[in-house]
Amino acid sequence: MSPVFAHGQLRLYLLVLLADHPMHGYEVIQALGERFGGTYVPSAGTVYPRLAKLEDEGLVSKTVDGRKTVYAITEAGRAELTARADEIADVESGVNDSVRSLADGVRASVGDAMRSLRADLAASAQGASSEEPTSVPSESARVLRELEMALSSFRQQVRADLRRRATRGTLGADTVTRLRDGLEALRRSL
Repeated sequence: MSPVFAHGQLRLYLLVLLADHPMHGYEVIQALGERFGGTYVPSAGTVYPRLAKLEDEGLVSKTVDGRKTVYAITEAGRAELTARADEIADVESGVNDSVRSLADGVRASVGDAMRSLRADLAASAQGASSEEPTSVPSESARVLRELEMALSSFRQQVRADLRRRATRGTLGADTVTRLRDGLEALRRSL
């Protein structure tokens, strides 16, 4: 996968985000995740070093608020944004292109999974209808369509839930195992 931001663009985009209002690092990560519709959520190892560099350059200040460090753009940071206004439009365009590219990749992956699932369901339906000669093919086709719609809706809901958890930082590696085991158990029960 190509990088989401070109060299130096994340730095500029962080200033754009902080120009709206001060944020702590986790809020910056969430804001980026939301901007990308959950298709890209930067790691703390990507964001915090850049925030520290912006602070070293005097473009961002930080204050400690309890356990959180809040970052705010400085006047020098605002001047940087003003001086680089043309570049910001390019960054926004690049972000939009990245979101489209990431979404295309997700769509392709989902499309492949759905084709595979349809083939599996069709094979199962064909096997069931060959065992039960009284079944009506049109009824099988209707049931298959309903199953596909139910699976698609389920996948979208689970994906949205998982992305929200990832953005909050509450998504653990055990979730993969639990999801696979649960799906396999469901598949066997069908």
